[in-house]
Amino acid sequence: MTTTELLVPGAIDVAALRRLAGSQPRPVGLDPACRPGLRASAEVVRRAAAGDAPVYGVNTGFGKLAGTRIPPADLQRLQLNLLRSHAVGVGEAMPDRVVRLMLLLKAASLARGFSGVREEVVDALLDLHNRDVLPVVPAQGSVGASGDLAPLAHLCLPLIGEGEVCHGGRRMPAAQALERTGLRPLQLEPKEGLALINGTQASTALALDALFGAERLFEAAVIAGALTLDAARGSDGPFDPRIHAVRGQPGQAQCARAYLALLAGSGIRRSHLKNDDRVQDPYCLRCQPQVMGACLDQLRHAAQVLLREANAVTDNPLVFADRGAIVSGGNFHAEPVAQAADALAVAIAEIGAIAERRVAMLVDTVVSRLPPFLAAEPGLNSGFMIVHVTAAALASENKSLAHPASVDSLPTSANQEDHVSMATFAARRLQAMLRNTGRIVAIELLAAAQGIEFLRPLASAPVLEEVLRLVRSVSPAMMQDRSLSRDIEAVHRLVEAGDLGHHARGGLPELRALRLAPAGTP
Repeated sequence: MTTTELLVPGAIDVAALRRLAGSQPRPVGLDPACRPGLRASAEVVRRAAAGDAPVYGVNTGFGKLAGTRIPPADLQRLQLNLLRSHAVGVGEAMPDRVVRLMLLLKAASLARGFSGVREEVVDALLDLHNRDVLPVVPAQGSVGASGDLAPLAHLCLPLIGEGEVCHGGRRMPAAQALERTGLRPLQLEPKEGLALINGTQASTALALDALFGAERLFEAAVIAGALTLDAARGSDGPFDPRIHAVRGQPGQAQCARAYLALLAGSGIRRSHLKNDDRVQDPYCLRCQPQVMGACLDQLRHAAQVLLREANAVTDNPLVFADRGAIVSGGNFHAEPVAQAADALAVAIAEIGAIAERRVAMLVDTVVSRLPPFLAAEPGLNSGFMIVHVTAAALASENKSLAHPASVDSLPTSANQEDHVSMATFAARRLQAMLRNTGRIVAIELLAAAQGIEFLRPLASAPVLEEVLRLVRSVSPAMMQDRSLSRDIEAVHRLVEAGDLGHHARGGLPELRALRLAPAGTP
C-alpha cells in the first residue's frame, strides 16, 4: 500500500524534498492545520473585492496597468485573463519530475495562508499531482522577476480546464484529462490567478532537481577520485586529518576523511609505501579534499537557500489576516534562487574540471607510470587517447555554461520590472552541466578501472573493488581498441542513478556524511 506524504508548509526539510523530487512519486496530503489560515486570508480578499478601495491584484490591473480599476462584474474574468495572457512559454517541456515538484511547492506556498486563495485552489493543485495530471510547462520564457510568470501560468491553466497535460504517459488537452480523472475545473475568485502565477516555484523546482542530481554526482566523483589515486599509486598522506583541521574548512575535512575511508585496506597502497621516489602527487590527486570540499560547502549553501525558498511565500500582494491587511512587496524576485543556482554551476564545473585533470594524468605515462594512454600494446592501440579529448571537450563546455546568470538583468514590462534575476535559466542550465560532468566522471571511472588492470594481481581497497565490479558489469576491460561511447553512457547512467554511492555508502559513514542532509534529518 502506498503511503501518503504529509505536506507541512513552512516546515519541509531536505529529506522530504529529496523524497518529493524522487523518481517514484507518492500521494501527498495537506497538513489540516493549514486550513483555518487559508480560510481567514481568503475572507480578507473577499471583503477587499467587495469594497470600494483599489487593491492591487484584487480589483486593479497588473504590473504597469496597476492604475486601471476593474469593475466588480469583471473580477473573475480578470483572473481568467491573467492566466491565459501569461501562458506564453516556449521551448521543450519541463520534465515530469520537475512539474510534480512545482505543483507541490506552489501548493505549499499558498497553504501558508498569506496569499488569499481558497482551500479549493490548494486542493486542486494537489489533485493534479496525485492523479498524475501533469501540466505541460514550456521551459523558456521566465526572467525570474515578478515570479516565474509564464511557467506558472502554464502550470495552473489546467486548474481551469485549459492548456495541455501529460496523463498516463500521453499528452492531451487538460479538459480531457480532468474529465477522465473525475476532476472539475475551478472558477477563480479575486486574486487567485495572480497568486498562482506569482512566485519562484519554477526556478526553485529546477534548482532543487539539479541540487539532488549534484549530490549524486559529487558522491560518484569522490569515489572516482579515490580510485584514480590508487590506479596512479598516489599517496593518501595528504588526507591526514591534521592537515585539514588546521585550515578549518568543514567540507574539506569531511572529504579528506571520506577519501581515507575509501582507500582503507588497499593492497596497491601497501605495495608502494617504501622505495617510491616520488615526493608529491599532482594537485589533481593531492588537493582533492581542498577542491571537492569547497564544492561541497557550496552545495550545502545552495541547499540552505533552496530549502528556505521551498518553504517561502513568494507571491504578491500578501495577505495578513490577523490584521486584515493586504500588503504589496517583492518576494517574487528570485535573486536568492539565481545566486544559489550560480553557486551550483561553479561547483558542478569544478567537479568536472578536476576530474578531467585526473583523466589527463592517467593517460600521461610520465606522471601516472602506467602504459601510455592506458593502452595495452601502445602504438598498435590508442587506448584512452581520444576518450580524454571527450572529457576535455565536456569540461570546456562547462566553463561557458558556468558564467553567472544572475548578473545578466534585462528590464521588462515597460521598465516596471527593471531588474530581473534570470533564476529560471540559471537553474535550467544546470542539467546540461550535470550531464557534462557526469560523463567526465564516467570517463574517469573507466580510465581508473583500466589503470587498475595494469596493477593486477594487486587489489585496491575493498570498497573500491566493489565499485570496480559495478563498472565492469557494464564495461569490460579494454585490452584491444574498441569504441567506448556506449561504455561511457552505461557508466554515466550508474553515476546519474546514484548506484556508485549506494554500493559504497552502506559500510562507510564517512561517505554518508558527505550528503546534503542524512535521510530523515533537516
